[in-house]
Amino acid sequence: MSHPIGIVLGSGLGAFADTIEQRTETSYRDIPGWPPSTAVGHAGKLITGKVGGADVIVLAGRAHLYEGYAPAQVIFGIRELARRGVKHVVLTNAAGGLNLSYKPGDLVLISDHINLTGVNPLIGPNDDKIGPRFPDMSEVYSAVSREIARTAAKSFGYKMKEGVYAALLGPSYETPAEIRYLRAIGADLVGMSTVHEAIAAVHAGMKVLGISCVTNMAAGMLPQKLEHEEVLATGAAVRDTMIKLLATVVPRLA
Repeated sequence: MSHPIGIVLGSGLGAFADTIEQRTETSYRDIPGWPPSTAVGHAGKLITGKVGGADVIVLAGRAHLYEGYAPAQVIFGIRELARRGVKHVVLTNAAGGLNLSYKPGDLVLISDHINLTGVNPLIGPNDDKIGPRFPDMSEVYSAVSREIARTAAKSFGYKMKEGVYAALLGPSYETPAEIRYLRAIGADLVGMSTVHEAIAAVHAGMKVLGISCVTNMAAGMLPQKLEHEEVLATGAAVRDTMIKLLATVVPRLA
């Protein structure tokens, strides 16, 4: 029996949802307990259907700590995917680039993360039916899945880069001093999501594939101010590449 693939779509990356075949859509507001998405660029829908013959469950939009949600609410969607039998989840996000080899519009595989939000979604009583009290985090982002993604991208002439994703609380963007700090500790990407979902997914026994869209270079990297509109615009610009990548990768993960 094959399991559905879970996909979480980040800021400005929701266009992929329109390509899902045989799809049904449910607003988060119609699912008891599901925190509604309030961030611009997040549709706030759970979508089921097929991609390349593979069953998928797509979260078009996510909840963030900066919206005022508790960690347990941020991972509500991941726990729901686990309940529905998902064993492999693809987490996408919009991120600032710290690595000088990146440029806006690059799609980057997440090889590891640094959680600087100050909270962990597993704090509190552990549900042993979901996962262990102290889950191993030595390979949060599956090496096998990353190789599948690299090969899939190569099949249509796209070369994927890799990097470490640092998550901060937000919603303010980072200062230039914070960016220098992040680069010094080994971060290549910075954003305000994903790490809590990844922790919850690993806790539940899922394999995780993380993909960041570099929507802008982080503060101090270029002589310009940061705006969310730039994030959404870059997401739209890489729409076709992201759609092609996910459409090629997902059936290979099934």
